Amino acid sequence: MARYIFSRVLVIIPILLIVSVLSFLFVHLTPGDPIRIMYGADMDMATYAKVKEKLGFNDPIYVQYGRYLSQILSGDFGVSYKTKTNVSEEIGRRLLYTLGLTFASMFWALVIGLIVGIYSAAKRKSLWDRVGIIATTTIISIPEFWFGLMLMQVFAVQLGWLPTSGSGTFAHLLLPSITLGFGVAAIIARFTRSSVLEVLQEDFVRTARAKGQRESVIIWTHVLRNALIPVITMTGLQFGFLLGGAVVVEQVFSWPGLGSYLIDSVLARDYPAMQALILLFSVQFLIVNLLVDISYSLVNPQIRYE
Repeated sequence: MARYIFSRVLVIIPILLIVSVLSFLFVHLTPGDPIRIMYGADMDMATYAKVKEKLGFNDPIYVQYGRYLSQILSGDFGVSYKTKTNVSEEIGRRLLYTLGLTFASMFWALVIGLIVGIYSAAKRKSLWDRVGIIATTTIISIPEFWFGLMLMQVFAVQLGWLPTSGSGTFAHLLLPSITLGFGVAAIIARFTRSSVLEVLQEDFVRTARAKGQRESVIIWTHVLRNALIPVITMTGLQFGFLLGGAVVVEQVFSWPGLGSYLIDSVLARDYPAMQALILLFSVQFLIVNLLVDISYSLVNPQIRYE
């Protein structure tokens, strides 16, 4: 296992190097002049030239990338063009909010998705199964921003139970986490149902039934061990997407996470912040995929990495 983890970590290094190149080029090729956005379109050309020279924009693109690469290798993501603060400090402050929102959303998704998926598979073609299929299909089709606004209208505006925006308490976390989590729950439920139904057709399940074991014992003891492997893969992918994809929900609920920081950085053409966030989201996704692969052996001890 240790050798496998070490080899996977070595593979991550060239991937991150490629991501850093692509993100740097993508950011610098994005239309818009960050100097004009920061200081206004009416600034005189002399001042514009001085600022451009100070920021290093006159250097060739490969020189700018080399400077950027040396910075991130030293752990320095630079200073924000917009706020004039250290990007690393800003990311560190907002990362906790994004992680809290992601874990809370994934909690709702796993609890609801697994229960609905397993029970729908166990009661295939029943009324519960049909209702579950219709409900999950409907939830997947609903845009997150609309669902969030509807939750806000009902529970915050009309009932007054929860705040409409902000952060700091569990009440602030509830609506955005449900908004994010329900869409993922529907995906996990559909995937769990398909996976459990597939395993239920295996020979060892028929053997267990022939021995007179109860259906609940068969599902929880024999079926889930094999059915959860593809579900874990899907869950890991969804978790990675949640870490970097909560942009819309964070904007709707004014949640001070990395998603809203990315939107503000893009609008301001804040190159250091944009580059750091893209690289961070890539690192998070790679780490989640590694943890997913490791978890396979925990769910099914027959799986071993050599």
